[in-house]
Amino acid sequence: MVPARLRPVLDEVRPVAERLAGSGHLTYLVGGSVRDLLLDRDPDGMDLDLTTDARPDDIERAVRGWADVVWTQGKRFGTIGCRKAGRDIEITTHRAEVYRPDSRKPDVTFADAVEADLSRRDFTVNAMALLVPAGGGADEQPELIDPFGGAVHLATGRLTTPLSPEESFTDDPLRMLRAARFLAGYGLVPDDALVQAVGTLHDRLEIVSAERIRTELDKLLVVDRPGPGLWFLVRTGLAEEFLPELPALALEQDPVHSHKDVLAHTIAVVENTRPERIVRLAALFHDIGKPKTRSFGPGGKVMFHHHEVVGARMTRDRMQRLRYSTDDIDKVSRLVELHLRFHTYKMGWTDSAVRRYVRDAGPLLGELNELTRCDCTTRNRRRADELSRRMDALEARIRELEAAEEVKAIRPDLDGAAVMAHLGIPPGPDVGRALAFLLELRLDEGPLGPEEAAARLDAWWAAQSA
Repeated sequence: MVPARLRPVLDEVRPVAERLAGSGHLTYLVGGSVRDLLLDRDPDGMDLDLTTDARPDDIERAVRGWADVVWTQGKRFGTIGCRKAGRDIEITTHRAEVYRPDSRKPDVTFADAVEADLSRRDFTVNAMALLVPAGGGADEQPELIDPFGGAVHLATGRLTTPLSPEESFTDDPLRMLRAARFLAGYGLVPDDALVQAVGTLHDRLEIVSAERIRTELDKLLVVDRPGPGLWFLVRTGLAEEFLPELPALALEQDPVHSHKDVLAHTIAVVENTRPERIVRLAALFHDIGKPKTRSFGPGGKVMFHHHEVVGARMTRDRMQRLRYSTDDIDKVSRLVELHLRFHTYKMGWTDSAVRRYVRDAGPLLGELNELTRCDCTTRNRRRADELSRRMDALEARIRELEAAEEVKAIRPDLDGAAVMAHLGIPPGPDVGRALAFLLELRLDEGPLGPEEAAARLDAWWAAQSA
């Protein structure tokens, strides 16, 4: 009996199989879609991968006229992509690709048998294929091709490779990083041989582009529980190749979260946050400045003065090396820089301080508040409850000010044109200084109104001219 979720997927790709069958070729649903359908996961939004013994030219001819859009950027590697009714589908000639030891680009050899293609997949749970029926009745059963026991490994929680892990990771070193995502995202346990191979071969990651590493790191961070994957990166030495700041945290004892070292605390914070990429990146990086700022105070107390400032610079540098976008870098480094700001609230904040907190956070206010809440990983229930109450109180203050003042859109009471007209000055640095003065007044005292703002501006301008 075909699982209920599988039947509509097979119906979607059946026209491709029928077109290729007309020239004597077989078509298989392969990879992640097979894995997730066996787990009864919803296929909505899932990209579909097909493999066939047809060559790229044959595939392109088969989908043109059927697909809504066709792209051929991957044709030299055997892949034709297309979109049909909003679903992206990639059809690839059976292949066995092998990376040259000194190259980031694979050598591609096409194959005629699906088993050869499956043998070059990353893990056995991804090395399964379903023969797509071409024609036949609605009840026709698809044949599962599973030469390496992937279905059993999926059911029993085992992560292993079709060939030896050394051969698999030599073919594509990114698979070592991908292993972290699969053991975290699917609750799998890696074979000892796989772990040992990563420990031996992790320096081979240097031939993989920063963009591919970045993409795989992002995918790991947004699984529900990325912790096991992050520990895998550290314990195998893989993190040293692209994120050495992470294992460095294991050497530093955190006096605030004294039951954990900073690495354990960091991974706990990542898991506390919701699975959203920016806030989880900020959680991953929020304490990376601690090793560089570690010092000892009276009685041997460990301190990390200004680690948020140092950490923001380190975050920016590491994210640039990983080729993140400027927007991503700005957001994450800003969150790192601001993540301790809340903790001065225990001394009591004026309305001015609340306005500045909101102004400095800008559109990242929600992410900053979440990071602050999740940064509390202490087992001390009294301390955790106190932090939660203070954050509740701050958010209530923000809501009150927003209702009264539109605090998220704070602007000076006079704009640039009004300043120039009132002071009789042309555009230039004086206008900028005047606006900065008025903004400080607005933050300190709330809305003043145009008349009072103009009077204060006159006094300020007179002092500048004195």
